[in-house]
Amino acid sequence: MSILVQDISKFYGDQKALDKVSFAIEKGEIVGFLGPNGAGKSTLMKILTGYISPSEGLASVNSYLLPDELNKVQKSIGYLPEHNPLYTDMYVREYLDFNASVFKTDKNRIEEVIQQTGLTPEANKKISQLSKGYRQRVGLAAALLHDPDVLILDEPTTGLDPNQLTEIRNLILSLARRKTIFLSTHIMQEVEAICDRVIIINNGKIVADKKMKELRDEKEQVIHVEFDYRIEEVALKKIPHLTAVKNIGGFHYQLHFATTKDMRPAVFDFAHDNGLKTLQLNRKTKNLETLFAELTAS
Repeated sequence: MSILVQDISKFYGDQKALDKVSFAIEKGEIVGFLGPNGAGKSTLMKILTGYISPSEGLASVNSYLLPDELNKVQKSIGYLPEHNPLYTDMYVREYLDFNASVFKTDKNRIEEVIQQTGLTPEANKKISQLSKGYRQRVGLAAALLHDPDVLILDEPTTGLDPNQLTEIRNLILSLARRKTIFLSTHIMQEVEAICDRVIIINNGKIVADKKMKELRDEKEQVIHVEFDYRIEEVALKKIPHLTAVKNIGGFHYQLHFATTKDMRPAVFDFAHDNGLKTLQLNRKTKNLETLFAELTAS
């Protein structure tokens, strides 16, 4: 087991940032950690890296218990914080050499991680001269210097343009061949593109833990319809395969169906048979974005 979290809670005074959070991550998984701002993502990541301690519960990384075996945990983790802390007056190689000294790592690793993270063209520059994308690469290179088994990445693609985002995404995918990766992000497409699994947290509690394959295979579809007149929800439930109805304001309804068949014709026929006009009729499949919106809506 690469990461094990059991009933972790964290209090800041009277505020509960985490509320009995539990999950396990197997070796080699890429797991996306999602949640609104203030949901507890960064707090949990700081606990797993040993920067702060939980108020309650247990956590371990590579079977090393936190905080009892903190040094062993930190040696087995590569951590990229949300605000990548770099010494911008240093040159790239100088900064990596400094980090190698801290970790007591073989200096030969410096050239290896420079090549691995695509830093070679910029390796002789000061960090202050680098783009945001290359600064992220420097942060990843520093996290990889001691060849950790687990990477914990907090918002690794924040502030990147589309080209830089694609480059960092491909880099993370290449690293995942040998490592367990636990990353937080606000970009749903990022999780759908690279993760095996997603964990969603809201108000300090885990509200979903799904394999991406399960999410892709789900048959549920959502149809947004606007009629010209209000209709009772019980009448809408006569439409085949309907699992849930929600009035989202005025004459607007959100209809959930458990089928891969496009149900828009059935909704249109229902409106016609009941003397209604459809002013709007849109279909979307259930994806990570809709799941996230449902589970984290205030």
